[in-house]
Amino acid sequence: MASNVLIVDDSAAIRKILARVLQQTEIVTGSIYEAGDGLQALEVLRQKTVALVLSDINMPNMDGIEFLTEMRANSSWQSVPVVMITTEGSQAKVLEAVQAGASGYVRKPFTADQIKEKLASLL
Repeated sequence: MASNVLIVDDSAAIRKILARVLQQTEIVTGSIYEAGDGLQALEVLRQKTVALVLSDINMPNMDGIEFLTEMRANSSWQSVPVVMITTEGSQAKVLEAVQAGASGYVRKPFTADQIKEKLASLL
């Protein structure tokens, strides 16, 4: 069954790259939604059903950790896997994301194989 995916990143280029990577994997995706920050992502979640979220950590308005915390506080979204895609070098920030409920993370720059490997166990 096709899974809808939400990609959250303040870089439109990264969102496009991630969408292309998803299409190159064997993972059957339905619609791919995009948001430029956590606030936009919450709005997408209120309107659409998604089976997976790929989110940056460092974004304006509402960063990935704040977004993840809001997501996990809503019972409708608690079981949706969230993979953080980040340039964040700090292990503490990554640990904070995992403690907030992230299902995993991939560091930028990433390869298609890294994304595929991370998502294979989640979908």
